[in-house]
Amino acid sequence: MQTNPTYSSLVAVGDSFTEGMSDLLPDGSYRGWADVLAGRMAARTPGFRYANLAVRGKLIGQIVDEQVEVAAAMQADVITLVGGLNDTLRPKCDMGRVRGLLTEAVERLAPSCERLVLMRSPGRQGPVLERFRPRMEELYACVDDLAGKYGAVVVDLYGAPSLADPRLWDVDRLHLTAEGHRRVAEAVWQALGYEPEDPEWRTPPPATARPGWISRRAADVSFARQHLLPWIGRRLTGRSSGDGRPAKRPELLPYEDLVRPAADAEPA
Repeated sequence: MQTNPTYSSLVAVGDSFTEGMSDLLPDGSYRGWADVLAGRMAARTPGFRYANLAVRGKLIGQIVDEQVEVAAAMQADVITLVGGLNDTLRPKCDMGRVRGLLTEAVERLAPSCERLVLMRSPGRQGPVLERFRPRMEELYACVDDLAGKYGAVVVDLYGAPSLADPRLWDVDRLHLTAEGHRRVAEAVWQALGYEPEDPEWRTPPPATARPGWISRRAADVSFARQHLLPWIGRRLTGRSSGDGRPAKRPELLPYEDLVRPAADAEPA
């Protein structure tokens, strides 16, 4: 791997993890690790271009159908692909089909870019992870196999103690906080060959006092009402949080053009 490489473009492909939920900005939009990574890369390379095709709620079949060909046609230096985890969380999941679709995506994307980045997505400690762990690990074994076959880089977030820490996850228990996304950006940054800015990104935050029993139960009730029940409702009705949503940044444009409108809107 080249040290401190000069990449001129990045395209991110995936679902809510790559869209940036729950790294919320003041205007109500999401930032996320891919935006943070693009900003760092742009600071090193004038004219750096960036697109983010991710849409929350997408299954691997939808990612293949809606994003992969678009990303491949952009001929970016770096493409990141993270998908399939939403499939593993469904009550009925055909892992053979998931592996096949992920393979199809990698086969199409790998020849179209200089560096393809795959990930073993992070898993929050708790009963949900334990229930779906076998499927997740089957997915990650497929990621490892494909990376070896097609020369892709694998970023192991699943094995990072910091990203298993519940304190780095939002109240919905499905998406990382801003600090979690920052650490993911650092992990990808290092995997691409850049000098570390945070060598300790894998280390969990310092220990804090655990909330009391009443606080934990109140948080459980709030989580169930605000997040779990709506999620179950969408599954039962065949809906997705991403229905009708466009890609986050559908065109491969100079990064400075993407951030300038927000900067221009700030008061003097």
